Amino acid sequence: MIGKNIFAACAFAVSLISVSAEPIFNVKDYGAIGDGVAMNTKALQAAIDACTEAGGGTVWMPSGEYVAGTLQLKSNVTLSLDHGAFLLGSQVHADYPIDKLRPAREGNSECFLYAEDATNIRLEGLGVIDGRGKPEFFPKKAGPGGKDNRPRLIRFENCKNVTLSGLTYKNPAFWGIHLVDCKDVHISGVTVRMRNNHSNNDGFDIDGCENVLMENCDIEAGDDSICLKSSLNPCRNIVVRNCKVSSHTAALKFGTSSSGGFIDVDVSNCYFYDCPMGAIKLQSVDGGRIENINISRIVMDNVGSPIFIRLGNRGRIYGKNTYTGTKILDAKKSEGASVGSIQGIRISDVVAKVTFPDRAQDAKATYKKAKPPASEELTEREVAQAGPIMISGIPGHYVKDVVLENISISYPGGRPAEDAKRIVPEDITRYPEQYFFGVLPSWGAYVRHAKNIEFKNVTMTTRAPDERERIILDDVEGFVDE
Repeated sequence: MIGKNIFAACAFAVSLISVSAEPIFNVKDYGAIGDGVAMNTKALQAAIDACTEAGGGTVWMPSGEYVAGTLQLKSNVTLSLDHGAFLLGSQVHADYPIDKLRPAREGNSECFLYAEDATNIRLEGLGVIDGRGKPEFFPKKAGPGGKDNRPRLIRFENCKNVTLSGLTYKNPAFWGIHLVDCKDVHISGVTVRMRNNHSNNDGFDIDGCENVLMENCDIEAGDDSICLKSSLNPCRNIVVRNCKVSSHTAALKFGTSSSGGFIDVDVSNCYFYDCPMGAIKLQSVDGGRIENINISRIVMDNVGSPIFIRLGNRGRIYGKNTYTGTKILDAKKSEGASVGSIQGIRISDVVAKVTFPDRAQDAKATYKKAKPPASEELTEREVAQAGPIMISGIPGHYVKDVVLENISISYPGGRPAEDAKRIVPEDITRYPEQYFFGVLPSWGAYVRHAKNIEFKNVTMTTRAPDERERIILDDVEGFVDE
């Protein structure tokens, strides 16, 4: 099944490769000034509009620094940046109006590059798209609705035949590249640098998209790096391969928005590194189903909890500008959606080194203004972040049919016998982060409310003696450890 999905996902990409004789629209011919000072929103939009009116072509940005606010891409437009070309986001909030944009289903509506209902749009070249979203210009807000909401870098909604190739994307004020309900998407050879810029700096948020191929990318994000979401529709037929990924929060995440689910996803031959809050997180908490997932050939270095699979019942129902955070949620009450399902997960050929968070690395995120810990001893959170594999449903709703095969994980260890007595909360409706469950009573794997879980050639070791159990099972049927 997965093999067929790879073929289907790749077939559309081949069709996009052709020799183009379409017209070229030099942005300088429309009054753009690449001096890093002049405001170029009108000039750049004029070039895009002229390209559209001509039936399509390439909007060419020669070397220079072009400052602009919100730009709307349209059908049959290629935005091509030469080496040395920088498309720079304005640092004035008023340059990101939302009156002509479709309201975002999740989070703020403001964005730098925008498209809706477009076909055949392409971002390419050797240049840089830099949101310049520093906290001093875009202060952190609690949620949508404020007058100074932070703009994300890119938001494309309901678009088809989308190609992102070769550019570098940097420094959004909010999320990075957000694709919503798009089909036939090819992301190749892009560089993402969003690690220590601002809060919520996800790399890619791929929401309810179909037929997506992401390959040969180099991603450093502050929040989730590759994040599949399903605020309404399922993510289906997704292929990720040959990528280098680091993140403060997660290298690969399904959720947290998970109404539609995640079906037929293949991730292979990737390097996940410097991910202190965890590497792989597969979550269904808003009623969607996760099914037919294959993750293989993954090397993890300097990561927190390596694998977190969570079926919960937050039950969020998404509307316009749904809040994305955790602070205002009622942790004891579902928001209304039914419980989803997780089954048919295979994770294989993984080598991982789990470590406690690197405080020096964390300190590079200067926007957090975090005070250094008073003691050199590890905090409760730091220990919890470097937890074991966790696979957990909720009472009456089980995670099913999960196979972990040919996996080698090295844990830091070093925890005392007292930790083996810890009680793990159910947290049925809470926003799911593994460290929220606290330090777990096992060091290798904790499995709860699950059926048909197979560990095949799974080697787990500690670098220091640990007095907890290797594996703890709670309400588990059909567990195999061979």
